[in-house]
Amino acid sequence: MFRAALVLVVLGVALNITGCSRKSETRTEASTTETGMGMSADETKRQASANDSLPTATDQGESEADRTITQTIRQAVVGNNALSMDARNVQIITANGVVTLRGAVKSDGEKTLIVQLAEQTPGVTRVDDMIEVNTGS
Repeated sequence: MFRAALVLVVLGVALNITGCSRKSETRTEASTTETGMGMSADETKRQASANDSLPTATDQGESEADRTITQTIRQAVVGNNALSMDARNVQIITANGVVTLRGAVKSDGEKTLIVQLAEQTPGVTRVDDMIEVNTGS
């Protein structure tokens, strides 16, 4: 009796281990599908890491001059009725007088206007234009 119970426990553990490994394989396949374009989660993470060098809102300079530059550009962009809502929501990041513009706009004209507004702002030493034109909408 004890031997039969032991065999059942060993078989149960073996089946459970096999079932767990199949679940992890399924999870990996799901991750690949969820990331889109057939990329695995690892590939997506590597691609995101490649973009880590691009400035984000957390890279905003803390000096009074940088904050003033960002505020001035933001007011000019938001106050311009010729710009779409997408254009008014571009990211404006200033660090040491260098302004980075990121986001998507609806036309080349919007992109050009936002870059000009940034370039004309006092204290700006350079504008890095990373704005994309979204022609799909």
